Amino acid sequence: MVSEGAAGRSTRTPRAEGALRTIAADQDSPERVRRVLEQALVFAGAAFAALYRPGADGELLYLAESAGLPRTLCGVRDSYPVAGRAPVAEAHRGRPVWLGPQDLAAQPQSRRVPSSDFFLAALPVRGDGGGCLLAISESPLGFDPEDRACLGLVADALAVPAPPAAADGGEPPPGGFSLAMDTGRVRVGDGLLELFGLGPDDFDGRVESLLSLTVPEDLPSLMSVVEADHMTIGDRELEFRVLRPAGPPRWLRLRGRLVPGGEGRPARLVGSVVDASTLRSDITDVARVQRLAAALATAVTVRDVGKAVVAALRRPLRADRIALAELEGERLVVTVLDPPEPEDWPELWRAEWRTEWPDAPVRTMPTLAAALREGRAAIWPAGSPLETALAEVGPGGLAVLPLPAGNRMVGACLIGWDTPHDFGPDERALLTAAAGLAGQALMRARAFDAEHELVGMLQRQLLPRRLPRLPGAIAVARYLPSTAGLELGGDWYDVIPLPDNHVALVIGDVQGHSAGAATLMGQLRTALRAYAVEGHPPDVVVSHANRLLMDMETDLFATCCYVDVDLEQGSAWCVRAGHLPPVLRHPDGSTEIAEAEGGPPLGVVRQSDFPMSPLGLRRGTLVALTTDGLVESPESDIDEGLERFAGQLSAADPTPLGPVADALLGKAPRSDDVALLLMRYDGMASRPLRESWTVWRVPQAVGHARRFTRRTLRSWGVTADMDAALLVVSELVTNALVHTEGQVRLDITLVNDRLRLAVADASPRTPAKPTSIGWGATGGRGILLVEAVSAAWGTLPVSGGKQVWAEFVLRD
Repeated sequence: MVSEGAAGRSTRTPRAEGALRTIAADQDSPERVRRVLEQALVFAGAAFAALYRPGADGELLYLAESAGLPRTLCGVRDSYPVAGRAPVAEAHRGRPVWLGPQDLAAQPQSRRVPSSDFFLAALPVRGDGGGCLLAISESPLGFDPEDRACLGLVADALAVPAPPAAADGGEPPPGGFSLAMDTGRVRVGDGLLELFGLGPDDFDGRVESLLSLTVPEDLPSLMSVVEADHMTIGDRELEFRVLRPAGPPRWLRLRGRLVPGGEGRPARLVGSVVDASTLRSDITDVARVQRLAAALATAVTVRDVGKAVVAALRRPLRADRIALAELEGERLVVTVLDPPEPEDWPELWRAEWRTEWPDAPVRTMPTLAAALREGRAAIWPAGSPLETALAEVGPGGLAVLPLPAGNRMVGACLIGWDTPHDFGPDERALLTAAAGLAGQALMRARAFDAEHELVGMLQRQLLPRRLPRLPGAIAVARYLPSTAGLELGGDWYDVIPLPDNHVALVIGDVQGHSAGAATLMGQLRTALRAYAVEGHPPDVVVSHANRLLMDMETDLFATCCYVDVDLEQGSAWCVRAGHLPPVLRHPDGSTEIAEAEGGPPLGVVRQSDFPMSPLGLRRGTLVALTTDGLVESPESDIDEGLERFAGQLSAADPTPLGPVADALLGKAPRSDDVALLLMRYDGMASRPLRESWTVWRVPQAVGHARRFTRRTLRSWGVTADMDAALLVVSELVTNALVHTEGQVRLDITLVNDRLRLAVADASPRTPAKPTSIGWGATGGRGILLVEAVSAAWGTLPVSGGKQVWAEFVLRD
């Protein structure tokens, strides 16, 4: 067969012979057949080359290996009948076949191999069970005599017995694997499990067990390999990362080919996996770009993008300096420098140094400005005439990569070498691809930074700036944003002072991490505060907030825990809406996770119950409310985290409350937002005296109210300001009876030396103080009298109405 092209022998045929002889000497290489086929591409001008071998049933010829174009583009099938009239079957029976486009078009459709204007060659493979070499050329002249001679050499080289593979059920070679496509069972060679960090006893033979150890971002590309419909036989290679117990993920490289099945035999994916870090340092440009893309996929800030570019380019390119800068108007603001020391950069850069990194006007570097205008990577070898600011960055060679995003430039990357550097075509292509990836990532990072600043501002404005001072209690709160993605979310807390020495402790979490979640958090916090101040009980407050969220027609929901604490009695009522229960630390150091019934999250079910659960507080009891970011992590579920939180609270000294909160947050996983609210109940030094009277609508109602007030004050030992207090009661009760309908209630409270008189009615209308009253007016003086004789007065909205109050500072 070699003699067919002997007359036209040139230097190409001897070179092919030498290459094939070198490949044949390595009989143990699992890649020998593929490397032999690749010589048909190099020396015979083929666009596709494949080896077909007869199956165990002897009825079909199966595609064993291929190189070049994907077989689907050439119309090549996985198998052909041995007894058929297809070119591969004819060649297997010993007759070489040479067909052009017209010959292929004249054949029946069922026998056509390529589906375009290709030239086809099918040559028999002698020995080793037979088979044939199939080659396809896209050249307009097809295979010339020397091409045919080189194909004959390739066919002869394929006749040498191939090393055993796992496609027929044998054991994989070292570092290799064999995956059954129908069951997902995989056999692995020695050393492959070690790359995944598994021992022989830890592996169950399922491919899913190996896939679960990969970095999630790399899983989609890896899954495409194990799906037969997406595999091109013999031409798949990719790099991926596997997680390790300690340290960064490990890069592995996979090469695989799909071997079709036969009668009673499934298709199998066979190949090898090696540690990419042990390969040659000048890895392929595709692998470099793949690694850069993987790193940029997880970069969320501008600084992260710069670090990813430096890590992906400096070492492989053996560069001495890399700078990545944002373009802001006419200034170039550097975000990452490697090396970071100022003395390693030109004088102009040091003169423009600002805090951590420098920035400089683009006009001071005209060459750089021109490169940014053109938008293409610019490369200058050693000795190029450049301005000093650029020449000193790379005296041995300089590459400037404008970073495009959309229709504009968002930055630039400068790469410099100290010694003369030779820029090859592959390196130029790598730099261009890297610039495109970095530009898009930089644009995403800038948008993310802007959103982060916006959400941060919202968070700072919507959370309480300071907590109120409480009678008989101390409260502290902490908030920490997540470090995963750096987005602020909807966690919030609030401390709401209420009448009669009550206080509401509120903590909640809006679903999601965005400006929308932070805005909704602010709306909910305001609504809960308004409902609480109106005087509603805890279950009604939460129920109103739930209906409000349902009416807002948002896709987000929220969880909430609301605790109403009576600071006089040392008791509390708790309402939960899908949130964690409070944790109580008792004075003896024991802790208790409150058994408080819970309702669904807010915004899920319109008609839902939010039951109230009682909490008993003793002096020194610490009430802790938190969000799930503090107690939940990928390593443990929320119940375990809550028990761990209770243990940490038990070991803490609650006397200085601020350090306790800081210590608890110091152990937070920070994979989510964290809000923490602590209140230590110390008890009130002096408990207020309280009495109430329901005013009946009878002619003597005002007199009854005055007599009740006089008896109450005398029983408390109050004699000063008696007349003024009785006057205020008369005016407030009269106004309520005359101007409102429904129930009227008189409340009297004495706290130390302050006497408070309050009348509640069912009208929400606030009494107005007249601006002027004529001598002949018969009314309108009541509020003026109240203002004149009391130290302070005002109104409060209460559930279904209002409360008008006045206070006196009692004289000794």
